[in-house]
Amino acid sequence: MERRSPVSGLDPSEIQVETRGPVPAGSADEARETVAALTALAHEPVLYARVKLGVSADPAVSRPCVAQANLDVNGRLVRAQAVGEHMHQAIRLLEGRLRVRLRRTSRDWEDLRGRYPLDVDQEWRRSSPPRHPLPYFPRSPGERQVVRHKAYELAWATPDEAAFDMEQLDYDFHLFREVDTGQDSVIYRSGEGYRLAQVSPRPDGLGPVSVPLTVSTAPAPVHTLEEATARLETSGLPFVFFADRRTGRGNVVYHRYDGHYGLITPSG
Repeated sequence: MERRSPVSGLDPSEIQVETRGPVPAGSADEARETVAALTALAHEPVLYARVKLGVSADPAVSRPCVAQANLDVNGRLVRAQAVGEHMHQAIRLLEGRLRVRLRRTSRDWEDLRGRYPLDVDQEWRRSSPPRHPLPYFPRSPGERQVVRHKAYELAWATPDEAAFDMEQLDYDFHLFREVDTGQDSVIYRSGEGYRLAQVSPRPDGLGPVSVPLTVSTAPAPVHTLEEATARLETSGLPFVFFADRRTGRGNVVYHRYDGHYGLITPSG
């Protein structure tokens, strides 16, 4: 039986829905009802919830429907996203991902911040099902371009905090500034644990880490955006972490679900 939260969830009318493209009639209401029901699983009040539904106009994309939910759980962002062949499928997949994230919100975060010993059961991590990166459309390299550029002030965090944020936000990687070394860093899943890469690696400068973590000793490659996207294509990797040739700051270029590229850069 699903454990209910001591706080009440949102009403469907309180869920904001944005649509892009030919979203089927009724999908917005389905998304509202789905997300509203899940907000009762959060351990703290959900202050805000927004759902984005989109349908790609490209007939070659095999899973053109995208459903994304962004929730403010008492000041902390929880995010989930899924793609599907049709919108009902995307919403059902979104429901599964969001359910996992809302089962473990603020109380698990406080446990992590408290730096409990290494033998503490890290339920916040093990409660997630195996994470498979979202597939992306194999668009011809000559057609690919950066269609989304997100710039923000990188959060200062420990590897433990960055790993938690990555799981809560449903990301495949997370760009942040490591608090003990001051380095622009990226954390991502690797095997049964996590892998950390830094612009100028300082593994000896890291503080205590609770999550299973390996640290790359190779400096981030120095690239222009054009060089980084070329490396992304030749490497076969889902993303490339690199030091911008002009600024020296850590950037990430990655494959989007639609076969184009996304770019994440520090804002300052």
